[in-house]
Amino acid sequence: METLTRIPLSVRTDAAHGGRWTSLFGGGREWLWHRDEPRRNRVAVGDAFADAGGLEECIPTVRGTPDHGDAWSRAWTALGKQGLELVVHCPDFSLTRRMSVDDDGAVVADYRLTAEPGYRFIWAGHALLDVSPRATLEFDQGTKVRLFPEAAPYLSDPWPNGDAWIEGDWPSPAGLRLDTLGPDDGSAVGATAYAGEVCKAASATALVLDGPDLLRMTVETADAQPTAIALWRNLGGFPQPGPYRSIGVEPMLGRVFDLSDARDGDCAVNPTTGEVHWRLTVAAFRRTERN
Repeated sequence: METLTRIPLSVRTDAAHGGRWTSLFGGGREWLWHRDEPRRNRVAVGDAFADAGGLEECIPTVRGTPDHGDAWSRAWTALGKQGLELVVHCPDFSLTRRMSVDDDGAVVADYRLTAEPGYRFIWAGHALLDVSPRATLEFDQGTKVRLFPEAAPYLSDPWPNGDAWIEGDWPSPAGLRLDTLGPDDGSAVGATAYAGEVCKAASATALVLDGPDLLRMTVETADAQPTAIALWRNLGGFPQPGPYRSIGVEPMLGRVFDLSDARDGDCAVNPTTGEVHWRLTVAAFRRTERN
């Protein structure tokens, strides 16, 4: 019989460099992937994304302009002496994040965006995970998926001219199986997964399984905003030249990568209150066999 045990997590962040999550550790393993990227520590606002791994806060877009958003390249400021709450001020918005570890050992990040009513944005917790080629990704039954044009070379049918994405069912939209996270095959595919036909589902959850270890990531909002989980499955296909392996499982508000592609229901919209609130919860477990 299999038992499931909670694994307490610890988290470290770097306020000076975009509020980036630099470690998510528990049960003797580091969940966040890293790579040597010397540009990361000297990046300036407006620079192209410097991919050092960890979890980056991408807002108000992921793709497009500014590259990976406007918050990852700025220093964040601590509110209070403990440093649990950070804020970053960008030209069109301010984002506050308060982090804690709950009684079960899960990491909880509470976010608050303040901006003019009607402000449109996408947020992604751009988490790059250190997982083996045997790792898999699970979503609830009925999950819908959007594939983006970089998937075109791996599909049996031609990409529809001019379409920003195509939709299908998890785990094999348009015949492309996405629930396996390796081995490396030289491909690179981005996708977003969301709850069926629900335009503004209250939450989205992904479960990553890697051997005996499980990581559960949930984004939830009470503000009637669309939620999703983005997948960046780079199996040694990006960038060219010099590709490397990176696996992104990214809780989102919104369900497209580029804010300029967002139609109604595809991005978050600041209400008349001037604030949007959401929560990201990350929990770890370990499976053991018991006679």
